Amino acid sequence: MISLKDAIERSRSNGDFTALNDAVPYTRFLNLAAEEGEGELIFRMGYRPEHIGNQVLRALHGGIIGSLLETAALSHVIWEMEQVRVPKTITITIDYLRSGRPVDTFAASRITKMGRRVVNVHTTAWQDDRSKPIASAIAHFLID
Repeated sequence: MISLKDAIERSRSNGDFTALNDAVPYTRFLNLAAEEGEGELIFRMGYRPEHIGNQVLRALHGGIIGSLLETAALSHVIWEMEQVRVPKTITITIDYLRSGRPVDTFAASRITKMGRRVVNVHTTAWQDDRSKPIASAIAHFLID
């Protein structure tokens, strides 16, 4: 097992998030993968039966969707920073827009503002159609 700092540096150098995802047990539970494409990072949370929160509706648990949004935002900030640091979450506000079906879910983030100490990030999650997001989040991270 490599350290988180080494995993971040390795992922940055080769553009492959596998080392970073393998270094964080929770991202393995989320079944998370990332790839860089068309100028943005896209995170894919592969469906697992453990992600279901409501067995009757077969809907993803809201905490799983929130975790995807926060992890995607945090990973995006780590990817964009020049130094290897792990930001700390100050606040995160999640809007649940649709029920998450038992299929793969995607997320992408954009940094609204990167200050010297605080980063503001907007993240959106979707499933089959990006124009129909299932949730979005606005997060603030401390980067001192």
